Amino acid sequence: MTFSFDDATRVEAVGDGTYVGHVNDGWDIRGNANGGYVMALMNSAMRDASGRTDPISITLHYLAPLPPCRFEIATEVIKRGRRFTTVSASMIVDGRTAIRAIGAFGELADPAQGLHHVDIPRPDLPPFAQCRARDPHAENIPLALMSKLNMRLHPDDLGFAFGQPSGRSLMRGYFAFADERPIDTHAVLLAADAFAPPVFNLIEVPGWVPTVELTVHLRARPAPGPLSCSFEARAVQGGMFEEDGVIFDENGVLVAQSRQIGLVPL
Repeated sequence: MTFSFDDATRVEAVGDGTYVGHVNDGWDIRGNANGGYVMALMNSAMRDASGRTDPISITLHYLAPLPPCRFEIATEVIKRGRRFTTVSASMIVDGRTAIRAIGAFGELADPAQGLHHVDIPRPDLPPFAQCRARDPHAENIPLALMSKLNMRLHPDDLGFAFGQPSGRSLMRGYFAFADERPIDTHAVLLAADAFAPPVFNLIEVPGWVPTVELTVHLRARPAPGPLSCSFEARAVQGGMFEEDGVIFDENGVLVAQSRQIGLVPL
């Protein structure tokens, strides 16, 4: 079975570390490609160039918004080590650099092996069925991306969508695909930026929030089932905010941590 996410993040190698592909329609917020989706596009090329299985750490700097378009990704393998291969990449659109990225790739180990200490609580969420589904047509902002996903938000964090922000810069919920695509480390990159920015629960009228930089650290391959996610912005000042995220799988295993810098919508 072919899944929508795999079609939308497919790239083609054309030689010399160069890949081509398309930013697909429908993975956007108000016409601009979602940052996690763009990270998955970069991962498709960089992971292939590395010859490894999983992204371990990947950082993107977003230099320009991306509407649906054709792109070229130029990759460079910086180092091939025993455990990790480091790759840098640039996405070029119409002769301009839109994205710069660097990542380490390898094979994620079983988290039960070796020293294990995680002092991060799993997101406090009601059962999946008791959380609120996001409607791509009923909220203040049209969200094409939501039609691709089965997103459920904690009821306490959904007020922003109806003009009633909670006053707490927090966003918690479940992530899954609408077409029931299994979640792997490639898909976790999308989950890291698929939720509404927590800063929306501090402002009256949500708008498009440009991502300046996004980093995701993968810690384990997820077990089957929805991901439990929590994102919080603890510093909002100077027109920018930082957002820290944690992602757990159905077994309560920490799958990923993320941090991004974004611009507060005007």
